[in-house]
Formats: sequence, C-alpha cells, structure tokens
Amino acid sequence: MNTYRIYEDLRSSLGDEAAKSLAHTLGPMFEELGNTVTKAEFRLLDATVVRLAEAQERTEAQVAALTQAQERTEAQVAALTQAQERTEETVAHLAAGQADLTVAQARTEANLAALTEVVRSLVVGGERQATRLDTVLGRTFEMQFRDRLTSYLGRLMRRGRLLRNDEVLDAVEQAVDAGEADELLRADAIAAGVVDGVASHVVVEVSVTCHADDVDRARRRADILRKAGLTAVALVACEVISPELLAYARSREVRVWCDGTMLDAAA
Repeated sequence: MNTYRIYEDLRSSLGDEAAKSLAHTLGPMFEELGNTVTKAEFRLLDATVVRLAEAQERTEAQVAALTQAQERTEAQVAALTQAQERTEETVAHLAAGQADLTVAQARTEANLAALTEVVRSLVVGGERQATRLDTVLGRTFEMQFRDRLTSYLGRLMRRGRLLRNDEVLDAVEQAVDAGEADELLRADAIAAGVVDGVASHVVVEVSVTCHADDVDRARRRADILRKAGLTAVALVACEVISPELLAYARSREVRVWCDGTMLDAAA
C-alpha cells in the first residue's frame, strides 16, 4: 500500500493536512512491512528451491542406480540367453548322439539276433550230432556186447550161447501172439544157458546209459518168454546207471550188468 493511497483513504475523515501527515508516517511503515514480508517469502522460497534441488539430485542418483541395475539386468539376461543357446546346442548334440546310439543299438540287436540264430543252429546241429554219436555208441556197444556176451555174462550164466531169431521163434510162437513175438524179437540179445543152476533164457537190453524204459523193455520181453513156459531172466547191460535206476531195476526184478560187472541180484 503506497502513501497516496493512505492519504486518499484518510483525507475524508481527517482533513487534508492531517491526512498528509499521517500518510507520510504510515506509508514508509507499510512499505517496510511489504519489503519485510517479501524477504521472508523469498527465504522460504529459496529453502524450498534448495530442498527441491536436493530431491532432484537424489532422484537423479536413484535414476542412475536404476539405470545401472537395468544394465546389470540386461547383462544377466544376455548371459542367460547365451547359456540357453549353449544348452540348446548341447541338447541338440545329445539328441544326435542318442540317435546314433539308437542306430548302433539296432545294429547290435540285429547282430545279436543273427548270432543267436547261428548259436541256435550250432546247438541244434550239436544236438543232432550228439544224438547220432549216442546212436553210434549205442550200436557199437550193442554189437560188442553181443559178440562177447558169453564172456561178459560168465559169472551169471554157465554154458551160455546167443540165440538166433529163428530159434527164439521156434521156442515161443505156439504160445504167444504175433505182436508179442515181434516184441520179443526186438530184444537186443537173447541167450540160453544155466543161471543159478536152472536152464534159463536171458533177455538183454543194451544201452550206454541205462534208462527206465530199458528196464521196462527187459522185464516186458522176459515176461513174454515166461508166458511161453520158459524160465527167463531180464537183464540190462550198460556202462552208466544211476542209484535211483539201479533201485528201480531191482524193484522190477531186472538184473544189471554195468561196465563189466554184475551188480547185486534183484531184491
């Protein structure tokens, strides 16, 4: 508020002279008061500006820190991207290696199948050869036993001799049927002699290794001779016999000649 404004406001009530005097007194006072308020406000504004500047600096520092963090994050993302690319390359290599292994496995399985087939063929061939060998050995042993029957059975049978088929037929064909006669003629050997002081016929089944059916055949064919009224002894001649089969032969009343020795008489 200036001096003239004060003068105008006071003139109507105080008069011209008094108004002028008071206006000259109050005008500087109001001006000084105005100046004082302006300086305080300026200081307040200046302090505010300082705080704003400090806040700006802090903001810029935070922005810089965020920028650095962003750069670090981008660097980490780039590193992760590179690692992912390396991982994908490794997986691709592994997949290729797995494919190679699958192919190799398939070849191995094919080779194994071929080898298995070869081994199977060898086994089958070996079994056939073994069967042929067993047959040859059996035939050889049978022929050897027939040729030396009287010497092999010297302790069992006195004055023994190997019978021909026609002699066997002459002895039984009136008492047995044709099937039984044929069964008897399939015996490996039939000899006549004295066994335990009694004139007897010995029916022999020859086998390199004694089996239960050898025992059964010897007993069955001896029974055919007995049916014809002849004294008969069933005998198995072998090179090998198990304790179980020896016991079975005794239970069937079949004598056993094994590897050059007459074993105990049937129980």
